[in-house]
Amino acid sequence: MTSQLPDRDPEETAEWVESLDALIREQGTERAQFIMRSLLQRAGSQSVGVPMVTTTDYVNTIPADQEAEFPGNEEFERRYRAYMRWNAAVMVHRAQRADIGVGGHISTYAGAATLYEVGFNHFFRGKDHPSGGDQVFFQGHASPGMYARAFMEGRLSEEDLDGFRQEKSKQGHALSSYP
Repeated sequence: MTSQLPDRDPEETAEWVESLDALIREQGTERAQFIMRSLLQRAGSQSVGVPMVTTTDYVNTIPADQEAEFPGNEEFERRYRAYMRWNAAVMVHRAQRADIGVGGHISTYAGAATLYEVGFNHFFRGKDHPSGGDQVFFQGHASPGMYARAFMEGRLSEEDLDGFRQEKSKQGHALSSYP
């Protein structure tokens, strides 16, 4: 947890760090954890803005050597996601033609592409699955990515993609922003 603020009193800071080191050395890590948690709680109750510590007991609990092998081809899937992000971005860009004046959202899909694609490739079940298919609802702003995937799978044409957000002017080949 680094700070961009200058240290106004490096000597005092060094004393606090030395005190923590001594606490760990003399009383162990459990006591040091207790003291640190108590200090953080007190800082919170005094409205001291303390950055959130992002590690918890529930993060990275499986050691790397015990993780299951990735079930697919990571390099291929990474490249495929890059193509879909690109196609989604181009589709939104092309929808922003000057004479039409509509926009679109590219960051929702771009940021969540890995989550969606791991789901598509390894978790979501199709309608022919013996247990029945999954019904998956996506955030509407992610639709450019869903359309880009359908294009890569051959279910939509380039003409269809050019109909993104053109429900009135491209009837028959229009794609809604919120399918």
